[in-house]
Order: sequence, then structure tokens, then C-alpha cells
Amino acid sequence: MYGNFTYNNPTKLYFGEESLDRLHDELKNYGPTVLLTYGGGSIKKNGIYDAVCEILHSEGKRIVELSGVMPNPTYEKVLEGCQSVRDNNVDLILAVGGGSTIDYAKGVSASAYCEEDAWQKYWVNQGNPDCKIVPVGAILTMVGTGSEMNGGSVITNRKAGFKLGKVFGPSLYPRFAVLNPRYTMTVPQYQMVAGFFDIMSHLMEQYFAGTADCTTDYINEGLMRSLIHSSRIAAQNPQDYEARANIMWTATWALNTLLKCGKGGDWEVHQIGHAIGLVTDATHGMTLASVSLPYYHHVMHDGLHQFVRFAKNVWNVRPDGKSDEQVATEGLKCLEQWMHEIGVVTHSRELGVTEQNIEAVADAVLILPVGYRTLTRNEVIEILRESL
Repeated sequence: MYGNFTYNNPTKLYFGEESLDRLHDELKNYGPTVLLTYGGGSIKKNGIYDAVCEILHSEGKRIVELSGVMPNPTYEKVLEGCQSVRDNNVDLILAVGGGSTIDYAKGVSASAYCEEDAWQKYWVNQGNPDCKIVPVGAILTMVGTGSEMNGGSVITNRKAGFKLGKVFGPSLYPRFAVLNPRYTMTVPQYQMVAGFFDIMSHLMEQYFAGTADCTTDYINEGLMRSLIHSSRIAAQNPQDYEARANIMWTATWALNTLLKCGKGGDWEVHQIGHAIGLVTDATHGMTLASVSLPYYHHVMHDGLHQFVRFAKNVWNVRPDGKSDEQVATEGLKCLEQWMHEIGVVTHSRELGVTEQNIEAVADAVLILPVGYRTLTRNEVIEILRESL
């Protein structure tokens, strides 16, 4: 391992079937008004909403509700939340849902008392808050983003024509997160497997960078192997608690900043996926799945050593009598087979990308000087065409 890094993660996790009971203890640390934010209302159908509200009421909290957080939360919705925070003098934002809801809560937290244009300050200029921050807590119902233990906030601004991510520092990490694997069993199969690939994408984005022997890569390989094993079980039996618990734990460690220690990163698959999501409003994990194979085939030769390692250590590809290129290609073939097994898309046309809107998607892609290769716009278009 080379370089210098600091690891600091202040989020307290409560994991397991009885984890929601610990919300009682956490609520004692905050003032009387809680902004309860969630998505389309599924938590009311599955009983999670009633269980949370019962605890909030028992601890004497005043609940301000903000529902309707969409899978790709918009900046307009963030501004709605900011107004609610200020009007009600909110002491805690409690996000109940998946990564989009938690991302949204962080965006509201940072923006509510920002005296500048928050979109420009945070998501465009990647600035940091210098204003009052409202604490965020999370109750996770869908795994994938790792947003329950990081500072990430991905927001869509349709007027500006971009979907951008901002990784805030530890002050914006959720103060606490409740992780009950049972809650993830309420998610439809399509969303469930999209989350599985989101996890895998986070692992690969951090894995496919650098050439040094790095302890972090060994941790990453173990997480990938665990995910592959458990996702195969969960895809066939979504009610398998052990598999769902392992996947939930893997998702958190996939993106709580541990795996970037001593490493660079890529994240270009995410930039292309964000652009597809902006144009089509498709599910995030599926947008990543739709372009990962063509992207990794495109950059494979630039990081061949790591792709060979991926094939051997993650997929057990035997290298005997094969060239490095053959081993690496076989590894990507194993990835593709796993994607088919769990049921994620492998073509962007399945999400609404067409030859007619490829240019619009390409225009929304943020090209990063990271990973093994910095793309040109023409290469982005080429990858998108290959993804069709």
C-alpha cells in the first residue's frame, strides 16, 4: 500500500432483527421535532411506518412528514425539504427507505440553511457546508447505495440537465443507521436485484484502480465473493434471512470509505449510469448494469493486471495455458453470467436508451480523469452504442 489516508466514520450502526428498538436510545439525543421523510408510501403498507411512528410518539417527538421522495430525487424536492426544515425548526431528519431517501436527507441537511445556491455550491462546485447542519438518521429498507454509512448525496437537477453526486464529509454522515435485514424483504424483486448490482458496482469501481499490492483489494475480493454467493441464494429465495443479512452488511462496507483507503478509484460507470438515469429515469442499479460490461471491456487492456486478478481471485478462473487477455476476458464473462443469474439488465435499450437519445445521454456524462483510462466523449458514445 502507498500514500497517506485518514479513515473516520462516525456513523453508529444498529444491525439485526431487533435493531429498531435502539431508536428509543438515539432519539433522546435530539430535540423535539423530527422530519420523517420517505418515498412512495410502501412503508405504510408493510408496517415499518407504524412501528417508527410509535417509537417517535413514545419519545415525545413531534413528527413533520415529507413523503414522495422519488428514486432519483430532484433538487426541486430538496428545496421543498429545506423549506419544511426551516418552517418547523427541525432537530433531526429521519430517512426511512433506500439510498435515494437517505441521499435526499443529506441534501436537505446541507442545503436548508445554506445562504448560497446549494446546487451550485455543493453539486457543481463540490464545495463544503459552512452553515448549520441538521443531523440525519437512517432506517434502511433497501440495500445498494451504502448511503447509510457515508456522505454521498446524488441529486437530479432536470432544469440544469445533470444528475450529480456530492460526497460530503463526516459531518453529513448519518449519525446512526438502523439495519434490519427483514425490512429489505419488502422490496420487489426488480429493485432487490438492482440493489445487488449497485453493490457490485461500488466494489468494482474501487477495485479497478491502481497496480500496487494493496490490503484493501483483498478485503474487496472477499466482499465480492460474499455478494456473489449470497445474491444467488436471495435471487432464488428472497426470504432467506442469512443471505439478505450478508448482502445488507456487504452493501454497507462496500461504500463506507473503507475500500478507498490506499486506493484510487474509477467511478466512470457511475457517471454514465447517472446520465442514463437522467434521460430515462431508470433505476440506478440497472443503469450501472447496462453499461458495465462494455465499459470494462473498453478499459480492460489499460488495467490488464487487475482484470486478471479479478478473474482468478473473484471468479476462480484457472489461468493454465491462457494469455492474460484470455483470463481477463473470461473473468468478465463470469460477471456477465452472474448478472443473468440474478436477473439484472445487460443492455441499455432495456431501460429506454436508443440511438436517437445517445447524444443526450453523452452530453450529461461527467468524464473523470480517474481509473485506468480517461475517456473522450466519442468513447462514451461508443460504449453507449455497445451497450444497446
